[in-house]
Amino acid sequence: MPRPRRPLNEPNAAPRENEAELRVNRRIRVPRVLVIDESGGRLGEFLTEDAIRLAQERGLDLIEVSPNARPPVCRIGDYGRLKYEKQKKDKIARRNQVLVELKEVKLRPKTDEHDMDFKIRHARRFLEEGNKVKVTVRFRGREMAHQKLGEAQCIEFAEACKELGVIETTPRMEGRQMFMILAPLKKKQPKPQRDLRAERPHDDAAPPEADDPTGEIDDEDDDDLDDQDDDDSVE
Repeated sequence: MPRPRRPLNEPNAAPRENEAELRVNRRIRVPRVLVIDESGGRLGEFLTEDAIRLAQERGLDLIEVSPNARPPVCRIGDYGRLKYEKQKKDKIARRNQVLVELKEVKLRPKTDEHDMDFKIRHARRFLEEGNKVKVTVRFRGREMAHQKLGEAQCIEFAEACKELGVIETTPRMEGRQMFMILAPLKKKQPKPQRDLRAERPHDDAAPPEADDPTGEIDDEDDDDLDDQDDDDSVE
């Protein structure tokens, strides 16, 4: 008995790797398409074979740009150039993408002034690098009765970093821990310099001057922290 043949396009099947790309020329399987020319003008509906032949006569490709339309929309253009420009745009977008990490600084209600200064220095460095900082105060046993002390530590921490970051999440309890999140301040972009001589060619006055441009740290036992100032994480 012959095995039943599986459908070519299963509704719940995951898309294959090559299906994410645009279909071009003979890979377009529908019988009729709506054709847009290389200048953006609408040419109307064509049989797919006729549309491919029209694109080839112009030395270009037939590219399916809207496969879910009825009929699907195809554009006449240079597929190689279109693919190159898309890769170039994706590369620029990845280069300009800003990745923000969440660094963590851990405190205890008994953290002394020296260790607090040490952790504040790390938090300020994290904020300068554009990362967020999660300040966590951990309570053990009877320390749960001193939650006000943990909240005061968080406020003191935020005050020491106020010129670099702002409080994004106010101090709150989560189980036996209190946490607060600091977000870095957005840096102001310098204003572009205006060349007044270009605007007034006959003005002999000098142009005005340009405007001035304006991890994790653990406090488990508060031991041997000074020798690891340059690490993102200190145990």
